[in-house]
Amino acid sequence: MANTYSQCYVHLVFTPKNRAALIQRSWKNNLEKYITAVVQNRKHKLLAINAQPDHIHILIGYYLSDLIPHLIEDIKTSSTHWIKENKYSAFKFEWQKGYGAFTYAKSQIDHVVKYIQNQDIHHQKDTFRDEYLELLRKFEIEYDEKYLFDFFD
Repeated sequence: MANTYSQCYVHLVFTPKNRAALIQRSWKNNLEKYITAVVQNRKHKLLAINAQPDHIHILIGYYLSDLIPHLIEDIKTSSTHWIKENKYSAFKFEWQKGYGAFTYAKSQIDHVVKYIQNQDIHHQKDTFRDEYLELLRKFEIEYDEKYLFDFFD
């Protein structure tokens, strides 16, 4: 539409089913490249991505004509198929239902990119559970424990 302008940044977070640590270092970069292509094919701008063994962070410049639930479904469905097709996991791989989607202002983007890039360091002291609950608190999102990801300590 003419004269329509937007700028939205969305931080997506989700995890393999049962929060299993199935994402291996040996193929993590390939997974990130695959998901980057999915995101870009849907006209979003990928700003940062980091897959950890038990979760993934993705920061995008959000293309408003694509609904977030549809984007997430495409990422999860196609990457699950891709992981199985390439036999990357000796175990049954699938993504857990649900996700986190958090918005940021342009002035916060550099900080969020660094945060995502430094996940290895961050998780030397904090668990994914702690990290995710902190995001929910920071964004003042009310939640019911029974609908959170399955966290196993």
